[in-house]
This record gives sequence, C-alpha cells and structure tokens, in this order.
Amino acid sequence: MIPARLDSSRLPGKLMMDLNGKSVILTTLENTIKTKLFEEVYVVTDSKVIYDHIKQFHKNVLISSKKHISGSDRIAEFAQNMEVDIVVNIQGDEPFIDKKSLKNLIDVFTHDKNKTIDLASLMEEIKDQSYIENPNLVKVIVDSNSYAIYFSRSVIPYNRSDEKITYHKHIGVYAFRKNALIEFTNSKPTELEKIEKLEQLRYIEKGKSIKMVLTDFSSIGIDTISDLEKARKYDVKD
Repeated sequence: MIPARLDSSRLPGKLMMDLNGKSVILTTLENTIKTKLFEEVYVVTDSKVIYDHIKQFHKNVLISSKKHISGSDRIAEFAQNMEVDIVVNIQGDEPFIDKKSLKNLIDVFTHDKNKTIDLASLMEEIKDQSYIENPNLVKVIVDSNSYAIYFSRSVIPYNRSDEKITYHKHIGVYAFRKNALIEFTNSKPTELEKIEKLEQLRYIEKGKSIKMVLTDFSSIGIDTISDLEKARKYDVKD
C-alpha cells in the first residue's frame, strides 16, 4: 500500500510533480508493481487530485474517508477490512524501488516462525558525513540483533569518543503484521512521536519490535526541490 498525501508541509504537491514525464506518485506505483513481489498494490490517498490521476492508470486506488495523522493510519483504514497477514507500506515520495531490499524485508516474516516481530523496516549506512546532522534525514540505532532502539532527526549516537561510528539512515518502507498496524491506528500519538514527528516512535513506545534490514540501496526521498532535481538525474542515469 502506498499512502499518498498531496499537502506535504515541506514541498506541497510534490507527489504530482513531474519526474521525467510522469508524476512522482505514478513512478512509485509503477516501480512497485514491476517488482512482482505483491499480490495487490494500492495507492491510498486523501486527495481527489491524486485519486483521479492514478485511476487513469491503475484500478486499485482508494480515497480516505477522514483526515489521518500518518501514512500508517491512512493505510490501516483500509487494511483492517482486508484478508491479509502482512501489509507493506511504501512511501509515495520514494519513487525508486529496490526489489532485493523489499524481498529481504518480506523474508523477515517468512523466517519469523514464532511471530515475534511486529514490523520490519529498512536502513542504509550514511556514507556522506554532511548528511548526519540533517534533520530531514532520520537516523536509527539498533541493538545487536538489528532491532530498532530509537529513531531521531538528531545525531544518534552522539560521539564523545575516538571510536569510528557507523550511522544509519532510516528508509521509510515498512512491513507490518496486520494486527500491529491496527493496534497502532487505534492508539493515540505518544510523547516522543509528537516531539520528533516520527510515527515509528509510537511503536517503540508501545513496546513493539521493529526489525531493521540493512540495504546498500541508496534511495531518494523527495522532500525538497533539490531532492526532486536529484531524482530527475537519477532516473535519466539509471
């Protein structure tokens, strides 16, 4: 499921902006379908503009009946009535999809025979040091078993030693057990979530387990005009 909100605070209307001849949201949808990993792919939106646009190309587009705080809430509105075990949330503003990374994410649940993992997500090593202090780039730290300990817009961990630290960027792609997603949407935003404006912190504050999967795929999340220009060059090159 691809949540698609039109009124982004940082770059309003970004999902409808041109990405080399197609909208950002249509590029995300088509690249997701091309992976052939999913039984069904849905775009879930709060916008009639996006709804009408996607409906021209794809039958599975849903429009929210109410306003939602997060993308997880938006997809939960519809997932709760679907006969599914696992729901994957792919961000509408990250148009370049890596099939290998998504397969590894889904495989987390294939190998979780005791069903102890509530959700899984992706992370990649930050190789450009200038990005570490960028609040638009969410960092994640994990324990020795690759379960998320914390997500932040700040620098985590803070280095007060001479040790070399590997920082990881969180990629906003999630795979949920359906019941964890429904529990999330039926709960209220938590304090850390409200402070950092990061919905994934609610899961941690509620005691849910988030398995992080390392990828070497460098995604491009579109939050600014410069991100969009970078994505246009990426699309031409690749």
